[in-house]
Amino acid sequence: MAENQSVDAAVQDVSTLNDERARRLADRAALYAAGKNPYPEHSDVTDHAADLLERYAGLANEEAGAETVTVGGRIVAKRGQGKIMFLVLRDPSADIQLFCRVNDVEEASWEVLKELDLGDIVQATGVVVRTKRGELSVAPRTAKLLSKAVRPLPEKFHGLSDKETRYRQRYVDLIVNEDVRETFRKRSAIISAFRRYMEDNGYMEVETPILQTIQGGATAKPFITHFNALNQENYLRIATELHLKRLLVGGYERVFEIGRIFRNEGMDLTHNPEFTTMEAYRAYSDLEGMKELAEGVIKAAAHAVGLEGVIEYQGQQIDLFSNWESRPMTSIVSDVLGREVTLDTPVEELRAACAERGIETKPEWTAGKLVAELYDELGEDTIVNPTFVCDYPVEVSPLAKRNEDDPRLTHRFELVIAGHEYANAFSELNDPVDQAERFAAQMVEKAGGDDEAMEYDEDYVRALEYGMPPAGGIGIGIDRVVMLLTNSTSIRDVLLFPHMKPEKGSKNGAAAAKAAQDAEVAAASPFVAPKKPTLDYGKLAIEPLFADFVDFDTFAKSDFRAVKVKACEPVKKSKKLLNFTLDDGTGTDRTILSGIHDYYEPEDLVGKTLIAITNLPPRKMMGIDSCGMIISAVHAENVAEGEEPEERLNVLIVDDSIPAGAKLY
Repeated sequence: MAENQSVDAAVQDVSTLNDERARRLADRAALYAAGKNPYPEHSDVTDHAADLLERYAGLANEEAGAETVTVGGRIVAKRGQGKIMFLVLRDPSADIQLFCRVNDVEEASWEVLKELDLGDIVQATGVVVRTKRGELSVAPRTAKLLSKAVRPLPEKFHGLSDKETRYRQRYVDLIVNEDVRETFRKRSAIISAFRRYMEDNGYMEVETPILQTIQGGATAKPFITHFNALNQENYLRIATELHLKRLLVGGYERVFEIGRIFRNEGMDLTHNPEFTTMEAYRAYSDLEGMKELAEGVIKAAAHAVGLEGVIEYQGQQIDLFSNWESRPMTSIVSDVLGREVTLDTPVEELRAACAERGIETKPEWTAGKLVAELYDELGEDTIVNPTFVCDYPVEVSPLAKRNEDDPRLTHRFELVIAGHEYANAFSELNDPVDQAERFAAQMVEKAGGDDEAMEYDEDYVRALEYGMPPAGGIGIGIDRVVMLLTNSTSIRDVLLFPHMKPEKGSKNGAAAAKAAQDAEVAAASPFVAPKKPTLDYGKLAIEPLFADFVDFDTFAKSDFRAVKVKACEPVKKSKKLLNFTLDDGTGTDRTILSGIHDYYEPEDLVGKTLIAITNLPPRKMMGIDSCGMIISAVHAENVAEGEEPEERLNVLIVDDSIPAGAKLY
């Protein structure tokens, strides 16, 4: 144990390991060896720096207060030597100076103060004084080390160049950067303001399940996890909507939930796979009620962090506190195209407008879907001041109530500020037959390869069959509101612990657990364990060999090559396809799409050497040209009588010593 390390051994460590951390570890060991605990269990801190700075603001130079105070915090600056030392102590409220004079401090405490390093956490008891130079300080009589910092604070830990390190080591970021601490104080105030506003308006806060068996309430790709106790696959929730609306069926009138949502999608300046929303539902309300709620709660949050009038966000002036405008989606699309667009505009004209601007479409898309795509790609970015974008097409609003005057539209809005969505609201659909039909349409989308489409929730339809009152519902992105009200560039700036790629050489706990699990079911390939390995060869079925011969010259035209996987990622909106970037030995990257995501995760294949046919004509898949075919071995299992055969697949992976471009003969 390090606690038993001798002083001599500690000194030897310092001489051997010539760095600051080693020296501090040696100091720690020396304290234990001397019978001093550098991590005591008890402390007596009673006062905070900010309170003292306010209470003694009128103290004159070279005057002292009458009361004895005890402060505690981290030492972030230290100067002086001999008989006087000046230390800056930082607690959660502010910084305050410790004015230490040898004649005023007990001998044992003076030794503690002399040996302090930057970053150490200390307790100091004394009187408040103002120095000759006017600095309000605590003049300690006693001092106690509360926690020895064995890792020194970095000298340069601020600035954009260090963002990655700051996100990864948020604890250090908070220690040294006051503006970061202030951002998260404001985040807390904003969430509190949301909660107070909702409660003051008669809403009841509830909690709904994070683990769900049905993917619903939004269109998004979910995270999937296994529930051991029930031997059941579950999704991490992509929305709280369907459970909250069940509560309206149950008789509650106004409910809300502030909680984490999980969507297994991309990361950028405004998206993180794990994020916080507030969803609220109010019976006997509608879209207008949700507009009032959105405007009220966001303005209340802005007031909570001291904002008034016009605010600035990333160089844009935003009139946050005037009345918020409402505009139909088609009006915004008309503005960006320079001509009037409605849902009666011919589909061919809308598809041509998309093509002119490089927007990919699908042949089956209707006018409503095309208008929504034009808005998403071109219109949203043009909006600066808070605007409720209304009249969404029914094709992109599977949970919203249809517009009585035009059933092609729904009672839905998105709140857009500075080109970004902040809220999504509906006059909620409460017709169980209409809802069932829309769920069925979503299942058709899912069967067509859209893994973001919702699933059919039979229990939710059953709940609606008991009767849900007319209602308005809204979801508000808390993280984006915090970004807006703190003028933060990235969503990572307002998340205390944003998700990061593992550090080089780190042993990720989840990855290690998964690797151990895969090792238990390792299959034939020595390079990658397939996701669905063959365990029982007695259930194997081999497809009959082709009886027809192919002539040698025809076969020889197939160009089989060894290819190195440089990158691999899922294809957006496809459940099965992986997009490979391959080194085929030519010096130009080759793209091949392969429908093997059921069996392999992308990271399992990066760096591997595969076999591919490279002279097939390009084939467009999900809008991407696939130039070749990855070779796999496929067989069937569960071929016993009465059992449905199940297809299994193993990618053909070869030794990494085979160079890219090597031709198979």
